[in-house]
Amino acid sequence: MKKILMTAIAAISIAGAAFADPLEGVWQTSRDDNGNFGHIQVAPCGPTLCGTLVRSFDSSGSEVSSGLTGSTIISETVARGGGEYRGKVYSPDRDKTYNSRLQLSGNSLAVSGCVFGICRDGGTWTRVQ
Repeated sequence: MKKILMTAIAAISIAGAAFADPLEGVWQTSRDDNGNFGHIQVAPCGPTLCGTLVRSFDSSGSEVSSGLTGSTIISETVARGGGEYRGKVYSPDRDKTYNSRLQLSGNSLAVSGCVFGICRDGGTWTRVQ
């Protein structure tokens, strides 16, 4: 019985990995207004996807500690088909949360968003892992 249970758990784990959303993983943001950038870990959070800041870098590319580490940058994000995602994205350099449009193409993620009719191009993020 124990062997059957372990086999079932292994099968479920493998199936879960096979169905992981293509957006999941670590993404390097484009540089912000100050030249800084970060690594965002995207993972499921309930029925949607969320992205958390896991590493921060200054304008020279050196890793720095940040009070924003652990902050949610992407939230309420759902796939729309064709590599398009919609949700929310937080921009720390402007301290604003935008309604986002993310367009996934291979290892590139085009990020843009709008708030109160003011839109911003968030650049292209690249997959780290």
